[in-house]
Amino acid sequence: MGRTRAPRRLTVGGQVWLWNVGHTHPGCRTYLTLRRVEARHSALRLVFRGGPGRIVAGFPMGVGEVAAAHGGHLNLHEPGVVRRFLDLAAAHGLLPVAHGAREVDGWPLFDALTEAGRG
Repeated sequence: MGRTRAPRRLTVGGQVWLWNVGHTHPGCRTYLTLRRVEARHSALRLVFRGGPGRIVAGFPMGVGEVAAAHGGHLNLHEPGVVRRFLDLAAAHGLLPVAHGAREVDGWPLFDALTEAGRG
């Protein structure tokens, strides 16, 4: 399965971001891709791979949902969730600055967001 949606728009502080969510095989991974409108060839791709304690898409969830066995569930199709990932990626210096796609493991950010929601 490839890209599930055309890019959506999110405006943050006067900057317009394009984002989309997808799921690919083999390797069963869900991803959230973020790029600024004026820099379409420079992207950050947060990758969520399934594995022990990590759940991506499939029953009982839909494409774009990620969860952890220890708790926490996020739907990457929700603009508020995307905004939280964008803010956290910026705080960690992960936003793209060069041409090309930068792939980053999304689980550490997921953990930070779901822990923040529990506190």
